[in-house]
Amino acid sequence: MIHHSWKDQTTVKKVKCVHTNAKKYMVNRVLTEGKTYDVKNETEEFLFVVDNSGKVGGFYKEYFEEI
Repeated sequence: MIHHSWKDQTTVKKVKCVHTNAKKYMVNRVLTEGKTYDVKNETEEFLFVVDNSGKVGGFYKEYFEEI
């Protein structure tokens, strides 16, 4: 249950949202194009960032670019 403490962990890196054009999901409600987000964890396919709701959410890497 490590995911319960991700918000309190140190930031791994920062990323910038480049688009919110999702095919299946409504990511434009929790991500803003052009905004910088703190990455708390990373897998091969997903970044877990603190989104606009203040919670940690998992998003495809295609929405972000490293800064």
